[in-house]
Amino acid sequence: MNEKSYQSNPDDRSDNVEKLQDMIENTLDNIDESEAVMALSTDQEKQMIKQRNENRKMSIDAMRSEIKDEEAARKNSYTE
Repeated sequence: MNEKSYQSNPDDRSDNVEKLQDMIENTLDNIDESEAVMALSTDQEKQMIKQRNENRKMSIDAMRSEIKDEEAARKNSYTE
């Protein structure tokens, strides 16, 4: 039996802000696209789309909060 030594990768947070900004942009695009689809949707589908968009908006708020945390960590050189 061969024993392998596993080494964890260092935590590279250097591009987290940019990744989060891309995720927010994609989520906003999804909201826009789903609102365009609502015009052709049934009442039940519209309700589901509205709920999904509310969830997306909450996710965006959480991502914006995380961006603030990441920016603060950057300023402190991730030493905390």
